[in-house]
Amino acid sequence: MESQVTSELTGLAAEISDCRRCPRLVEWREQVARERRAAFADQRYWGRPLPGFGDPSARLLLLGLAPAAHGANRTGRMFTGDRSGDFLFAALARTGLANQPASIARGDGLVLRDVWITAAVRCAPPANRPTPFERDNCMPWSVRELGLLTNVRVVVCLGAFAWTAALRLTAMLAGPDLPPLRPRPRFGHGAELRGEPYSLLGCYHPSQQNTFTGKLTESMIDAVLERARELAD
Repeated sequence: MESQVTSELTGLAAEISDCRRCPRLVEWREQVARERRAAFADQRYWGRPLPGFGDPSARLLLLGLAPAAHGANRTGRMFTGDRSGDFLFAALARTGLANQPASIARGDGLVLRDVWITAAVRCAPPANRPTPFERDNCMPWSVRELGLLTNVRVVVCLGAFAWTAALRLTAMLAGPDLPPLRPRPRFGHGAELRGEPYSLLGCYHPSQQNTFTGKLTESMIDAVLERARELAD
């Protein structure tokens, strides 16, 4: 059964990587991949949409905003190759959810335990600001992905954009007969929304503007990850 799920996730990843649904994002991700940053001028950029990755048996799903232009859009793996990822994977290692504290490139030996990492939008957006249209255009990929990750019980939302996307995603998965939540649950660090089959848990995004200013500290993100495991149990 696990091998079948892995095979289906691999097939879905291939489909996601070929997506061209959002013209603005296609143009930007490919422009960045052509022009490159000077520090990475000798590297070949991924320059395509990013599938999720991690443990197919995961109970925790980490939902980010979108790939960074010179991070995941370069390396081809979510949160890999930038400062946000450095902070995130160090936390995953400290809490026993990853075998190493760094994610540098595909094939670097990283193994996630009980965690799957994905994003609300699969392509790097200009100024790191995807539109609501692009978020909703990307939603069917997340519906299919989460449909294959049958053990997921908790969605950790990294930032307000991911929180809103998760609310829409879980509503779509619940079906049209379930009325929308009113008022809409507000995002906050440590915010919880209990539900079946998924609970949502808010965490400030591990961006430099949060980690460099102390808005998000190591102890804060560690506490969220530990709480996610408690909720999954």
